[in-house]
Amino acid sequence: MNVLILEDETLAAERLKDLLIQIEPETNIVGTIKSVEASLLWLDQNPEPELIISDIQLLDSVAFDIFQQRKVNCPIIFTTAYDQYAIQAFEVNSIDYLLKPIQKDKLKTAIEKFKLLKSNPGSNVDDSQLTQLMEFIINQKQQYKSRFMIKLGQKIKAIPAKKIAYFYSHDKLTYIITDGNEKFPIDLSLEEVDGLLDPNSFFRINRKFIVRIEAIKEIHPYFKGRLKLELMPDTKEGIVISSEKTPAFKAWLDK
Repeated sequence: MNVLILEDETLAAERLKDLLIQIEPETNIVGTIKSVEASLLWLDQNPEPELIISDIQLLDSVAFDIFQQRKVNCPIIFTTAYDQYAIQAFEVNSIDYLLKPIQKDKLKTAIEKFKLLKSNPGSNVDDSQLTQLMEFIINQKQQYKSRFMIKLGQKIKAIPAKKIAYFYSHDKLTYIITDGNEKFPIDLSLEEVDGLLDPNSFFRINRKFIVRIEAIKEIHPYFKGRLKLELMPDTKEGIVISSEKTPAFKAWLDK
């Protein structure tokens, strides 16, 4: 089984590879790609894989941009952080959707679905379904979280998203830092938080931080094409954006 993985988070891609090998030891990962631009180039230069597993949000844009520009006949499994009940409305025989973080049993079911499709020579990707799903994702702008509920002992406090400077993870816990430098733990992973936020206001700059644009105090060039940020409130560690993510970050700033 030749599989192409489109995923901009290195750890998520590595976990997906491990799960695929556990489920199907004969799996051949033909490529792991992080951006729409690189995906288009790969598809131009290589034979089409048997299966594509693609995150919806890639480094430079949404994955739908790929399939608008290239005809892809193989089945696609999308991974996404969007609400599971809404996603279920778009399930069709030719495409499956997995919620992040990906669970082994869900991936196994999706692979079994792929095998079923493969046994039917007439099975391929339905462009109308891709269009419908793309419209759904775009319309999700109305459903981004406007506030986060925080438990403080026996009390509950609502923190407006517009007053959150950044989210960060430490020792497997996720925290909110407000504009007033208040710190609150939340029961969500950074990956889950990323799917709940308006991408016009927030950007995941690395594995540990999601930052609101107003919280960026200064941006400095750094070694090897990277960028270093100063945030408000200040952090205890240097915030560095990788050279791979720098183009997407600059594009986000320039919206």
